Amino acid sequence: MDSRRQVPRTDAVLADPRLGTAAERLGRALVKAAVVRAQERARSGEIPPAAVADAAVAGLPEHATTLRPVVNATGVLLHTNLGRAPLSPAAREAVAAVSGCADVEYDLATGRRGARGRGALEALRAACPAAEDAIVVNNNAAALVLAATALAGGREIVLSRGEMVEIGDGFRIPELLAATGARLREVGTTNRTTAADYAAALGPETGFVLKVHPSNFRIEGFTAEAAVAELAPLDAPLVVDIGSGLLAHEPLLPDEPDAAGVLAAGADLVTASGDKLLGGPQAGLILGRAEAVRRLRRHPLYRALRVDKLTLAALEATLRGPEPPVARALHADVAGLRERAERLVKELSAHGLAVDAVDSEATVGGGGAPGVVLPSAAVALPGGYERPLRERRVVGRLEHGRLLLDLRAVPPAEDALLERTVLAAAGAVAAREEG
Repeated sequence: MDSRRQVPRTDAVLADPRLGTAAERLGRALVKAAVVRAQERARSGEIPPAAVADAAVAGLPEHATTLRPVVNATGVLLHTNLGRAPLSPAAREAVAAVSGCADVEYDLATGRRGARGRGALEALRAACPAAEDAIVVNNNAAALVLAATALAGGREIVLSRGEMVEIGDGFRIPELLAATGARLREVGTTNRTTAADYAAALGPETGFVLKVHPSNFRIEGFTAEAAVAELAPLDAPLVVDIGSGLLAHEPLLPDEPDAAGVLAAGADLVTASGDKLLGGPQAGLILGRAEAVRRLRRHPLYRALRVDKLTLAALEATLRGPEPPVARALHADVAGLRERAERLVKELSAHGLAVDAVDSEATVGGGGAPGVVLPSAAVALPGGYERPLRERRVVGRLEHGRLLLDLRAVPPAEDALLERTVLAAAGAVAAREEG
């Protein structure tokens, strides 16, 4: 008899209790797709018909999403392609807590409608007392779009030519702002712009002056830029995009502007990202003078750009809770990183792997602190390990033919997982070489 006739029917396989339980967690469509794949393997002779149910169970996805968690061993703390800042345990718990119904716009004390996100906004103002008010939108680009639309729609935004930057993936600040209907008034030159250049450009059509921190590049040599304190006295609102999301001064990053310092220097509004050095979820933070924030909050576009309850919960927990992973990685003790690398190398060497503990250099990433090098430590493996580790969701970086697993952005709690994954990858490398 043709063995293909013995392949069990889909409904018969789905009757397996293991798959029934999985359907409750993942949904029937994903489970059925795993069954169909297993049936095809049986029809091709890869597995016996009796193994279809087991193969379907083995082929189930971990979650009902194609997004998968990874270990960031690249040495880039805020890796944009890996989701930037990892959330703290407190933020993750907060997201889970409000994932059902929550009092996002409801006052439990009065039974009436409440202010949306009041807890998160209170936490944001408490973390940056220099701000009279604050609002949150879905990312920093949205923050700039809202400011441009509300304050300079159909009018001019005065901006230094040296700060007309590209923020990644082809998105450019000038094009983003021009899309709002505002007109850009370039001042100064690529390498030198003074306060006098801005002052000369002001007029009845000026909506605001914009200062953008060039967070993903540096210009050196014969350069000059106007400080916030020099621009604040000008007869126009001053909006400053600090980018990386620092709310207060960070000694390790002395050239990175912070919201408190910029507001104290006289800015009317500050915009920043929530998922960079703040260590929270993706969000655009807008802080500043009460009247300027009020104009943005009352604009119709604000409703289209506002964040959901999950972001509000994660942001508040980041601000009120314990130190987030990004801050811990930034302040990691280099000696401790070396000890972890040496311990991993010792364990891996015991299994016959050719590995070394080496010094490494990490970076902030995410368009923040360009040129800042963070001393680190890494486990060095042959370059051939890159693909099998990547396929097992451990991402390192290739350097001079070796794969470095930099530990600065890897929480110590993931060391055991890292070790197991390297051993599994070693098995795949050995099998490939034998084949």
